[in-house]
Amino acid sequence: MKANSTATKIKAKLGLHGVSDPDAAKAFMTSYQGLLNNPKFSNSPVDLATYKSGIDQFAALIIDAEDGGKKAISAKDKQRVAVIKMYTQLGHYAEAACNDDLATFITSGFTQQAPKIRTAPQPLTEAKFVWINRGANSGDVVVLPEKQTGAVAFDVRYALQGTGGVLGPSTIVTVTKAKKVTISGLTLAGIYQFQIRALGVLGYTDWMDTKTFVVA
Repeated sequence: MKANSTATKIKAKLGLHGVSDPDAAKAFMTSYQGLLNNPKFSNSPVDLATYKSGIDQFAALIIDAEDGGKKAISAKDKQRVAVIKMYTQLGHYAEAACNDDLATFITSGFTQQAPKIRTAPQPLTEAKFVWINRGANSGDVVVLPEKQTGAVAFDVRYALQGTGGVLGPSTIVTVTKAKKVTISGLTLAGIYQFQIRALGVLGYTDWMDTKTFVVA
């Protein structure tokens, strides 16, 4: 029978960075006790007697290092690294030997690493202008898109409003950040309509925030 490919892969929690020496020693001993004489894990890649001896030595060195002596602390730290190597090897063995069965894995004395939770991307809210204003030169208009979390770009669309309010051909300017954009060469005294939309990982928003502006 083929293994279920959709089964959740079990990963042992092995990182001990920042874990105190007594807590590390406790984790070592818990794994030793879980694996010792455990029929589910009968092919240990590490000799458990050697592992136990290393744990005991580490525990003794923790006590020796309590007086703050540099030599004792150095010996304790060196032994901690040596035991972590065995602990890590045994943890990976427990991952593989349990066949992704959590009940079996737990008997090893190791704990499961919490699965990473990925947050699904969310659609963007409507895009807006912070403001539209006259530029430094005649025929210039400066627009500023409003910042929006998740937006990777903004499109600004504008068109000249003709007789009867009929819009002429539109032009689109794309910017990758919510920053001021100067649009030049517009018709003096012309009435323009501006719109904006945002681009996120799920695509574009609708065209939003229509503004009418008279160019000077």
